[in-house]
Amino acid sequence: MSAAIGLDGLLEPFSRCLDTESARRVADFQVAPQVQQRIDTLAERANEGSLSDGERAEYEALINAADFISILKLKARLYLDSTIQ
Repeated sequence: MSAAIGLDGLLEPFSRCLDTESARRVADFQVAPQVQQRIDTLAERANEGSLSDGERAEYEALINAADFISILKLKARLYLDSTIQ
């Protein structure tokens, strides 16, 4: 099983728990500016090859969380699209 299929298998049942209001809130979620600034700083340092081990772990955790949130937002948008039709 691929990671994408496994993750979808975990999140699809979650998306069925959403009501319209919670789906809108998930779909509209935005990362706090100070968190985004930290991600941008770490990304720049990663591109330069100058991350410490601790920064690399932090950056990977933030990117993994951002990916997870992106998938949740997509699931919420799909739910909202299906309720509009």
